[in-house]
Amino acid sequence: MFPNFEVLMDKSLVDYIEETIIPMYDGFDGGHGRGHVYAVIEEAVRLCGFYPVDVNMVYVAAAYHDTGLCVDRKTHHLESGRIIREDRELRRWFSEHEIEIIAQAAEDHRASSDHEPRTIYGKIIAEADRQIIPESIILRTVQYGFEHYPELDKEGHWQRTCEHMAEKYDIGGYLKLWVPESRNAEGLARLREIIHDKSRLREYFEAAFNKCIK
Repeated sequence: MFPNFEVLMDKSLVDYIEETIIPMYDGFDGGHGRGHVYAVIEEAVRLCGFYPVDVNMVYVAAAYHDTGLCVDRKTHHLESGRIIREDRELRRWFSEHEIEIIAQAAEDHRASSDHEPRTIYGKIIAEADRQIIPESIILRTVQYGFEHYPELDKEGHWQRTCEHMAEKYDIGGYLKLWVPESRNAEGLARLREIIHDKSRLREYFEAAFNKCIK
């Protein structure tokens, strides 16, 4: 766990999440493993400091946000919400109303969602999930390509990376930012500079590709 993390959380809840939920991420692709969920949790909890929210609810929404990947990638955000609603253990710490807010936050986190998150909890999780660090974004894109499009050769992965960067992160892309206190605006500006400089983007791609083939 993170330094001083436990002092913010109900310890029995943290123990349950660590023992039961976090291990699910070991079975997901390289861009959605433990490192990813812990980064989302850490940023989501940090953003709690700017809003009157229940940190335990934010923690749970962040911990569960990608669990639906165990069922289906395309609808994983909805599956995550279902997993939250069906987890009877969560009734030890939360009311039905609170669980519904947590489930909605997980459902609303997806960058390609066609609607604004319904609550501040959803906005926090969606924002924390963005993690716009150019090197990490490009690496995760290539990792996803390796795991889901193994038939592609190197140039195929390069083309897919360029297309994904433009579709999601470039000006007019579908990614939206919801929480001004996050670090994502600066990261998105940096990423767009790289996207617009194909030689730099290729350098980042080459580094990511080489990591994936090792």
